[in-house]
Amino acid sequence: MIPVYAVVTILKYTPAIEVISKWMTPLMGYLGLPGEAIMALISGYFLNIYAALAVITSLDLSPRAVTILGTMLGLSHSLLIETAIIKQLKIKTTLLVVLRISLSLIAGFLLNILL
Repeated sequence: MIPVYAVVTILKYTPAIEVISKWMTPLMGYLGLPGEAIMALISGYFLNIYAALAVITSLDLSPRAVTILGTMLGLSHSLLIETAIIKQLKIKTTLLVVLRISLSLIAGFLLNILL
């Protein structure tokens, strides 16, 4: 968890997060999240939820944003690891990944409206 936190903290002082943030702001706006929250989503989706937590703590997010982000990550986290496990069960992994990410985004959108 410390290395992810350190990387994100260092990236905050470079133009990288600003560029990514500006690029993702329109999508993240529908979810009620700032553009830099994409770093937490990507970390949670592809690494694990603890990496996402490290990113979240390094960002200045409101409790509302953390609630939305936490719900989204709860629905769709550790996709690479869980997909590898599910693949051995002979389940269609592509459909499952698309479904989990879609449900995560829908939940974020609905929470943005409700909260």
